[in-house]
Amino acid sequence: MNTKHVVNDLLTTVPTHNFLHLLEGNTPKKVADFLELSRTDISKAMKMDKSHVRLDDQISKDLKQRLYEIANICELMAGYFNGDIEKTALWFRIQNPALGGISPRDMIRYGRYKKLELFIRNALAGIHP
Repeated sequence: MNTKHVVNDLLTTVPTHNFLHLLEGNTPKKVADFLELSRTDISKAMKMDKSHVRLDDQISKDLKQRLYEIANICELMAGYFNGDIEKTALWFRIQNPALGGISPRDMIRYGRYKKLELFIRNALAGIHP
């Protein structure tokens, strides 16, 4: 096993930048706003009752963790676009042929954010499906 490869994989789980500023303050609300996700979208994506979707200090631990993971995904793409917020937002909203013709935002809305994260990490590492 190549030690350098393992170290690179280990250190790339969190971006070294915060172009979108999603990781400051109320991250869950900022993620929902950036991706234009409604409470209904979030409830479907996370397979939880809409009445349990809170983006304030009463947010459930699991929902908060998932939205932090999605913030991380957004920030990885912002890094790819050299911090260009508009291009990053557009990438999440445009249908992508590599994702079966749906947008990355819709993958998140359909609860497939882990698959999207894997796709992004592989693409950034130069691994193509």
